[in-house]
Amino acid sequence: MADRELNKLARYLLHIQMFDFKTLHHKVFPGGNFDNKQDPSLAMTAIRETFEESGLLLASPASSSIPFLTDAELDGARHKIHSQKLDFQTFLSERNFSPDISSLLPFTQWITPVNVLRRFHTQFFVTFLPAAPSSGFTSGSKQDRVPKHDGGQEVISARFVHPEDALNEFRERKITFMPPQAYLLQTLSEILQGRVNTAAQRERVEVLSRGLFGRMVLNPLRLGSPDAEGKSILTYEGDETRGGSKGRLHRVIIKAGKGGITSEITLERNFDVFTEIEPQAFNLPTKL
Repeated sequence: MADRELNKLARYLLHIQMFDFKTLHHKVFPGGNFDNKQDPSLAMTAIRETFEESGLLLASPASSSIPFLTDAELDGARHKIHSQKLDFQTFLSERNFSPDISSLLPFTQWITPVNVLRRFHTQFFVTFLPAAPSSGFTSGSKQDRVPKHDGGQEVISARFVHPEDALNEFRERKITFMPPQAYLLQTLSEILQGRVNTAAQRERVEVLSRGLFGRMVLNPLRLGSPDAEGKSILTYEGDETRGGSKGRLHRVIIKAGKGGITSEITLERNFDVFTEIEPQAFNLPTKL
């Protein structure tokens, strides 16, 4: 994907963790720029940016004899890396830590609509914390750590939140999302039901990641003009208007208020993402 980036930028979802960015005033997933000077892969970018923005480190000691880092050590390294005074790879090497790249589950790619001035090609990932034996936020005998803001440089608040809770807050207009976030949260909420996710639920997310869903590239296109209520339709690949079978719906209805902030997002997807994705709809050339 790196050779097809828009504006040389990409964003990533790592776990169900929400941020309040002071410049955007809405909730987003952790993510940031692909930096070929620091990152050998997009997955490494995802791990580095999540550490910079939340203080959560997806990395494991090379051996059990290596001690976990203290909160003070993690916070100090995070600040230096964020301010570009310390290279992330150098930090991992000096501490003899390895990034938990294998714990990242690819979970769709998205391209910003053509009518937006600043466009991105985004690779999203999902990970489950206990599945990643990571420094700073594991359980049991390992150190626990919660996400923290970065002192207001980019993030003014950070927290873990269940997908269904996040969607409810959006419906109550306590927070706002963009369509990709709502799409992914809706997909996860249909699987991760209950307060504590189970091994079976995690396996279903892994199956989804390994299948056609995890490889989908979604390039939203507006269908028609906004209606009298100001609602617009964005279609995705696989919709009946985008290479899908007749009657196939893969779209969202959105309503944006003042400043373009979305106040309503309704997903219309009438097929099973595990078994009924039509591959031919996603084999069409992607127009950047």
